[in-house]
Amino acid sequence: MNDLVVLYLGLLAVLAGYELIARVPALLHTPLMSATNFIHGIVVIGALAALFTAHGTLAVAVSWCALVAAAANVVGGFVTTERMLRMFRTSREETPR
Repeated sequence: MNDLVVLYLGLLAVLAGYELIARVPALLHTPLMSATNFIHGIVVIGALAALFTAHGTLAVAVSWCALVAAAANVVGGFVTTERMLRMFRTSREETPR
């Protein structure tokens, strides 16, 4: 893939993601994140595919940044879900760590 195409797709993804998230009310951010963890996994696979097929320094750098951001999304989604589920546990349901 051409470096310019990779840069264009990355910029387009950032702008589309920003517009989508900016329009979600703050009350829905946590349930929305916890419900879409599987989408983050697909993004990681896409970022890996882009990284493995990248030619050129810029394409590899952008693909690597996409992979790191996607992995952070996956981890953040699961951490947020765990915290949210912990809020609804009663003291009887607590499991020792």
